[in-house]
Amino acid sequence: MEKVKFSIRNISKAFDGVNAVNNFSFSWNDYKIVGLIGPNGAGKTTLFNILTGFIRADSGQFIFREKNLLNLPPNKIVHKGIVRTFQDLRLLRQIKVIENIMLYQQHQVGEDPLTAWIRGTKYQKNQNEKFANAKSILEFVGLWDKRNELAEALSYGQQKLLSLGCCLAAGGEYLILDEPFSGINPETINHIINMLQDLVKQGKKIFLIEHNIRAVRSICDWLVVMDEGKKIAEGIPDEVLRKEEIIEAYLD
Repeated sequence: MEKVKFSIRNISKAFDGVNAVNNFSFSWNDYKIVGLIGPNGAGKTTLFNILTGFIRADSGQFIFREKNLLNLPPNKIVHKGIVRTFQDLRLLRQIKVIENIMLYQQHQVGEDPLTAWIRGTKYQKNQNEKFANAKSILEFVGLWDKRNELAEALSYGQQKLLSLGCCLAAGGEYLILDEPFSGINPETINHIINMLQDLVKQGKKIFLIEHNIRAVRSICDWLVVMDEGKKIAEGIPDEVLRKEEIIEAYLD
């Protein structure tokens, strides 16, 4: 029997008696990029916050590689192989672009209090590896020429690219992306679409929230629709988006 890699089971979360996520279930089969759509207030970001440890669920399970990760802290979920971006980007705006990338990398010399004093060859090797990885990521997202600028000096579209770069720097097989295409121009949207397709070729799995239906249709191989905290539909994007109730509720 195939091992369970990513399964959301009956997750619920209420705030002041209102069900933000209501008995939500989803199993990741042989998908590459899964889109999660629905109206504002449907519970999409709350679900992502639960999966990545930023909000505690009231009930349910999140099974990843046969382990229940529900209600683990965010740092432990990252170490399990699940990383994310945020709507508000959460960049360190007062430091350089390349420093943002380097700080997001895991397994750094000095993280362990027992080795924090090390500043010799091992430390320098670690720094060199971090820099080389950061350079590779910034070249991939198209920001290497901006590496010494402060993050706050970037345009919003460039900050989106930096946010994705930080996500990649953290490592992980599954990327959880909250509205990666919102608020940016068509050229940058196409650039991000191409990057995500390249990441899939590298073995990454992507779960994204998005309101840009054209982008969702072009990039996702599976689509989940959420409303009032519940999953109301899922399937191949073209088939889901042809359903009359979905068109009337979300796409007009």
